[in-house]
Amino acid sequence: MVKFKLQLTRQDVGFVPRRIIIAGYTGRNQEEVRAHINELAAQGVPAPAEIPTIFRVTLDRLTTDSETEVVGEHTSGEAETVLLVDGKDIWVGIGSDHTDRELEKVNITASKQVCPKPVSAEVWRYADVRERWDSLVLRSWVGESSREQLYQEGRMSAVLRPEDLLAILRRRLGKLVDGAVIFTGTIPLIGGLFVPRPYFEAELFDESTGHSLRCVYRARRVDAS
Repeated sequence: MVKFKLQLTRQDVGFVPRRIIIAGYTGRNQEEVRAHINELAAQGVPAPAEIPTIFRVTLDRLTTDSETEVVGEHTSGEAETVLLVDGKDIWVGIGSDHTDRELEKVNITASKQVCPKPVSAEVWRYADVRERWDSLVLRSWVGESSREQLYQEGRMSAVLRPEDLLAILRRRLGKLVDGAVIFTGTIPLIGGLFVPRPYFEAELFDESTGHSLRCVYRARRVDAS
């Protein structure tokens, strides 16, 4: 069981993860999605056969720790909202699809599996933000030991709404099990290039309330020997 906190009430949310799903290329604007695919192809990442893409990683990848370990010099994070499906309840967190960018050129599933999948320790109830979902701001920063460079910034209107993504997943995977953890896809990188740095910070900001969910971690490289 992973214990989260409902941000506004500090209520404990006990959640038992049973499946982790990483969705990719989930942008609403298909022209922008194709441009992103071409952008990644220029960096050596194979184009997908079908979009959105769906990948699975093992449950032990999920973490709320602020310190993580990676193997390899070319790993980096991407800010994504994370849906926690628990019966009729859907909780929203913010997380990072940390990925090995060199391995991604060869085997995308493996590139995701070898890296941790950090998520925020605090969550919101999706029903509480559903009406203003599109206006929520997604941001990320990278740095050596603190935020030094704005890496991503955009609104959730750029990404498929949770209801639409869940419908696609159900159609392609069948019934979603309780305990599904879904990384919902990211927004473009400022500058278009991956920037591997130890420090990564992701934020989901609600302008109407001033509240934010944050996922902050450092990925320490373990030298293979």
